[in-house]
Amino acid sequence: MSANRESATDAPAVDTGSGQAVTLSSGTSIVILLLLLLLPLLAKNFIIFQLTTVLIYGIAVLALNILTGGSGQFSLGHSAFYALGAYTSAILMDSAGWNYVLTLPISGIVCFAFGFLFGLPALRLSGVYLALATFALAIATPQLLRLGILEPWTGGVQGLLVDKPDAPFGLPVSPDTWLYYFTLAIAIAIYVASVNLLNSRSGRAMMAIRDNEIAASAMGINIALYKTLAFGVSAGITGIAGGLSAIAVQYVAPDSFTIQLAIALFLGMVVGGVGWLPGSLVGAAFIVFVPNVAESISKGLSGAVFGVLLFVVIFLVPNGARQVALACRNVIGKLKKVQGGRNGG
Repeated sequence: MSANRESATDAPAVDTGSGQAVTLSSGTSIVILLLLLLLPLLAKNFIIFQLTTVLIYGIAVLALNILTGGSGQFSLGHSAFYALGAYTSAILMDSAGWNYVLTLPISGIVCFAFGFLFGLPALRLSGVYLALATFALAIATPQLLRLGILEPWTGGVQGLLVDKPDAPFGLPVSPDTWLYYFTLAIAIAIYVASVNLLNSRSGRAMMAIRDNEIAASAMGINIALYKTLAFGVSAGITGIAGGLSAIAVQYVAPDSFTIQLAIALFLGMVVGGVGWLPGSLVGAAFIVFVPNVAESISKGLSGAVFGVLLFVVIFLVPNGARQVALACRNVIGKLKKVQGGRNGG
């Protein structure tokens, strides 16, 4: 047990003690942002929809990263908050006639409240027991959404249909392209806010709890407050992602939020690198595109192919995408030194 704990704290993927540790350099961030801005101009509507899905999953994976990488709490139930956010936006759009933009903050607030409240009893749990409790939440959510008492709002088994918004102000872009840029703007805002959170006093308190709960308590940190706060913030961001999903897919139903979604989000966090926020986008791309690649290789054995691909990725880069980023940075640094030595000589 001690060996496992030591390896977990020594792994670079969970080192979130500084701004540089959880973010990319300014130059790299600008290049990635430019690529994200230009991609829709070179792709068809279906590809744009897939890219929008990657951004939405990226937001949800980032939220889970704040909880696990930031405060050290494991969750296999974030599909429940994703579903709650999706249904909140869909119900407000379908029954109340709200504008889709206004539904997202409400989805975030509702999920923050539920996440904070769920975090209170979860204070008694940690590690695998907390994971099992959240796992139970993920399993129960689709069944609860089918309850007859909620059917007037949720649509029961049939779910709800919502309209995809057109571009505002008469902008000459397709609804898919507009929704992509709208989602990208929200993703950037959430990413910046998350980085600032982890670099703030509250973020440092969460990471102190993650590293050593007893030492954090001895330093005067309110363990209960910051653990429930981390749960609430993570759930709130996941709810916004769920709301965006309802708008993008134009449909919500209980079967869309099964335990497979919760496992996919957890998988995206691991592939992207636990505690490394930019890796959330890489993890989201993995869970969106790699199953398609597996199916193109073998439709009958797509699940087995996906499992093999996942095993290869975990075996080669156990610390996720951040390990690749660090390796690339080291190679570039060595090349610069060699080039500098040649120029100096």
